[in-house]
Parts: sequence; structure tokens; C-alpha cells
Amino acid sequence: MTHPPGGPNRAEKQQPRTGKGRPLRDPGIQGMTAFSDIGDLPERAANLAARLSECDICPRICRVNRKAGERGVCGVGKNVAVASFGPHFGEEAPLVGYKGSGTVFFSGCNLRCVFCQNYEISHQVEGSEVSAERLAGIFLSIRSMGCHNLNLVTPTHVTPQVLEALSIAASRGLAIPVVYNCGGYESVDTLRQLEGVVDIYMPDVKFLDAEAAARYCDAPDYPEVVRAALAEMARQVGPLSLDRHGIARRGLLVRHLVMPGEASTTREVIDFLADGIGKDTYLNLMNQYRPCGRALEFPEIGRRTAESEWREARDYALRKGLSRLDGL
Repeated sequence: MTHPPGGPNRAEKQQPRTGKGRPLRDPGIQGMTAFSDIGDLPERAANLAARLSECDICPRICRVNRKAGERGVCGVGKNVAVASFGPHFGEEAPLVGYKGSGTVFFSGCNLRCVFCQNYEISHQVEGSEVSAERLAGIFLSIRSMGCHNLNLVTPTHVTPQVLEALSIAASRGLAIPVVYNCGGYESVDTLRQLEGVVDIYMPDVKFLDAEAAARYCDAPDYPEVVRAALAEMARQVGPLSLDRHGIARRGLLVRHLVMPGEASTTREVIDFLADGIGKDTYLNLMNQYRPCGRALEFPEIGRRTAESEWREARDYALRKGLSRLDGL
């Protein structure tokens, strides 16, 4: 789970980490704007934007007219709201490298996680509305800061606006890998519009139980949706590949937050990744859970995850053959 570094355009004051992990290959991929021109990006952006008039961008299918300013579950209307942007050194090692990951935090979210650690941004939609032109400028500033990648944090509900801004930035020379850092609650139809645009997919897989998904995210269909979404992401980009410096260039990087008890159905998630996606999946088993947002209203998740619970999850992942664990 990515946390903002403190405010608009404020970089997190941490020491950069060196990239770790076992590269599958060094393909020399240059990022989504390695194409010689911007191709059909404007057309794709326009097609997605047209869908905002009866919004079906994500699995909520709210059918509100966001072009007219109406807001659905995500809490965002026509314009993107940005909470912060800049180099971030708290991400996974292959993203951070030695120059940082260029995060852009979008306000609002299509999931309503009661334990959200970015509650003010995701639930209360704190941030400043920006135009596509301004957003393109932010993307280009990330490149100018020297970041290894453009890390789009919680972009699901603003994919049309992001694609429009990317088409503008690409025409002006944006040439770093694009990271789609999301909660996993994605429409496959929307993801297909991102093929060839997104270099690195970084979804959370929160849980694979309908009751848990309904209780904690108000999304009982989350398990089936996230399974289909990850299959599509894996089809598009394959396993995570690193360059000779250990910096991510392309592929799938999965996050799973280990929660107290059985709340996050961790074994089921690990089984799905190992057996359904592939044992070469790069996985970050996160041990940072703490009660945030409304979590204290749910006694079973009203405590931190114990170190023993995280170690048990890690050991199970290794037994299942998932050896590409972040930090190992």
C-alpha cells in the first residue's frame, strides 16, 4: 500500500534503497513512450472519456454522468483531483532504485476499504482538481525529477483523464515506464484500453472471500473481479522483468497486505498467485497493517498484524514456490 510523502510535491525524506530481486531477463524496455509516436492514445482516451457520461469505467458501474459533475462511489466527477506528487522512496526496491519512484496520488477510490491507510485522500477526496494539460505537466515534471518511473497511485476511477494526460505528455517526450498502482478492483474492458500503455501493473490483492470483501470494502464481487483483472494484467505484461541494475522495466508486481487473523485470506491469495498466475510472480507480502480509517469498528481487525502472522504467510508463500518476494 502506497502512502503519500506528506503533501503536494513533497518528496519523502528517506534513503533510497537499491533494487533487489531476481531478474528474469534484461529486455532493454524503454517505457510506454518508446513508440515513435503517440499512436492511438488520443482515440483511446476519447473512447474512455465518452463512457463517463454513464460511468462504467470500473466494476461499480454507477451509471452516473460524471461529465456533468455527478459523482458515484469513487467521489470524483469530471476532473481529476491530485493529492500529491514527487519522488517516493518507500515503494518496492525494483521501483525505487536509487532515484525514487515518481508517484502521483489521485484522490478518491472505487473501493471503500474500512481500514484504508490513506483515508483522507481516498474516502474524503482531499486534493486539488487539475486539467488534463496540468496533469500532463505533472507527469513531465516526474521525468524531470529523474525518477525511474511514473507511478500512478489509485488511477482506476480516473483512467480516461489519465490516458488523455498521458497522450499529451507522450507527444512531449515522456519516456519512462508507467506503473498502474491499484486496488485490484478493475474492469477488464478498461484494462484492455491500457495495453501497450502501462508497463508495470501493481495491483493489491486484498482477499479472496466474498464475505470479507463485502464487510470490509462493500464489494462482494471483489474476489472474482480481482482474479479476472490479474489474469488480464499478466497476459499484457508477463512476470516482472528487471534491468541489470535491478530496476523494474515491465511486468506484474503484486501486493498483499497481511491482516490480523484470517481477515485477508492470505493462504487463498498465495494459492491463487502460485497456481493461477505463476510461481514467477513478484510478490510483496506487506506487514504494515495497523487499524486506520474505521477499522476499530471491526474488532477482528482492530489490532496490528503480529510478526508471527506475517512470517507464517512468508513461509507459506515460499513453500508454494513464490520465491520472488520483495525484500528477500
